[in-house]
Amino acid sequence: MANKLKQTEQQTEEAETPIVGEGETGGDAALAADVAADPETAVAGEAVGGEETAAGTATPANDSFKWYIIHAYSGFERKVKESLMSRVAAYHLEDKVGRIEIPTEPTTEMRNGKKYTIDRVFLPGYVFVEMALDNDMWHVVKNTPRVTGFLQTGDQPNALSEAEVNAMLNRADVTKEKPKLKLKFAKGEQVRITEGPFNNFNGAVDDVNEDKQTLKVMVSIFGRPTPTEVSFANVEKAEE
Repeated sequence: MANKLKQTEQQTEEAETPIVGEGETGGDAALAADVAADPETAVAGEAVGGEETAAGTATPANDSFKWYIIHAYSGFERKVKESLMSRVAAYHLEDKVGRIEIPTEPTTEMRNGKKYTIDRVFLPGYVFVEMALDNDMWHVVKNTPRVTGFLQTGDQPNALSEAEVNAMLNRADVTKEKPKLKLKFAKGEQVRITEGPFNNFNGAVDDVNEDKQTLKVMVSIFGRPTPTEVSFANVEKAEE
């Protein structure tokens, strides 16, 4: 396998082919030929798909690793991660790949009056990959199903530092302690309070604080409008 990859790189250098030539498939074809010749390789590719251990979570000590962003079909980010991990294992390139991250944040949704917390992708269509990018890895990534290419300038993929990636992914860490509610309220809208001293009271929204995720609701007490502050999580839209 190593000799075949070395031959592939030498052929590429002789032809003065850039790493990111759009029309190239030779590197992937050479890798595929190795897999076909080695039945154990194909089996390994199937076994790793969906596991978090092959190319995903461990932090490697490799100075040549850099972060790259790949474009994926929106809504298929997790599938792309699984497919890429499977392909990396199939071609025995685990030593060239570190972490693979999908930017997510916990979000609470209301369904039929009940709260559900889910991990929502807040940068749809992007997958972050830490790797030592060369011709072989370029072809493996580029030919992964539902991948449309790299985030790049000109012909070269943009390499990002650990600090730059952490700054972009930090949003997910910040929101882990306090999931955001995926709710929208407007002034004057009728809502029903579901918890607290005004449980089951209906009222009109008087003010919305998106940062604190609270509402000022005017409820009627003994015929007089009275303001009360409630959390997004403690109200629901009143049925019309």
